[in-house]
Amino acid sequence: MQSVGVVVDPAVPPEVAGLLRANAPLLARIKAGWVPPPETRADRRKGQTGLVLLAATPVVVALMAVLLATAAAPAGFTLLGLFVLVVLTRMASITEVPYDDRPDERAVYERARWYDGRYLLPEEFDEDASRVLTRAQRAIGAVLRSHVNAEGLLDDARNAVMLPTQEWEIARLLAKLSALRREHHDLLARGIAPEVAAVVEPLDRALANSEAAVITRVEALERYAAHVAEAERAYHARGQIEELRARLPRYEELLAEAGADSLAVPEIERLAQDADQLEQILRRSVRSAHEAFRYLEG
Repeated sequence: MQSVGVVVDPAVPPEVAGLLRANAPLLARIKAGWVPPPETRADRRKGQTGLVLLAATPVVVALMAVLLATAAAPAGFTLLGLFVLVVLTRMASITEVPYDDRPDERAVYERARWYDGRYLLPEEFDEDASRVLTRAQRAIGAVLRSHVNAEGLLDDARNAVMLPTQEWEIARLLAKLSALRREHHDLLARGIAPEVAAVVEPLDRALANSEAAVITRVEALERYAAHVAEAERAYHARGQIEELRARLPRYEELLAEAGADSLAVPEIERLAQDADQLEQILRRSVRSAHEAFRYLEG
């Protein structure tokens, strides 16, 4: 089963959301309590020394050039040798920056802490929840990637806002459901007293009813995506028919020149009728998609 990935609240800034989605393993470590080690004084001294050497390089090169142009050329070579020795010694003392202290990981850590509760990790969903969320994401992706949406035949602005919100709300509910199901299964696995069984049964129903309610929302998304897919097929078919209609004069000219214009009957002329029918189908499909969208809002 395909992993659902990191799900981010659509209210999170896009650049932060992208950073979070790209760092699922690191976010899992952060959730587990990992903290990047603080920068040490030695690290700061190393950085400061490197800056000093970098700033001194033009001065040393200029002084060496002056010395080489005079009788003191041996002193210039000595100065160059000493400077190179210092640089090599400095480089040898610098070790690779520890993996856990790289700046990008610190940036992820800081944003993960700041936006805690605004993103969900794949491991927060059990298998059933992951399957339901994948269905929702597939339906949403199909709508947002469709040509009819890009061409504005649907309400693309509302889709761009409402559908990610639907994904986040469904994911949030599924994560809660997964957590409760894990706790519930752990409790049952330990064994329960007969007196507790009467209490457990309503809890079972609560979990089942909650899942059913979420699935109902996902099914509404899938119906919307199905209407959009129907409109998408009509949209592409209409485009192909229009392309063929544009070529009709060339076919008619060829038939006339070949003396076979009497054969230019229903098959070719029917293209105009087919185009009109597809236009009507497309309009009906778009209307159906709009009605399904209103159901989602409702």
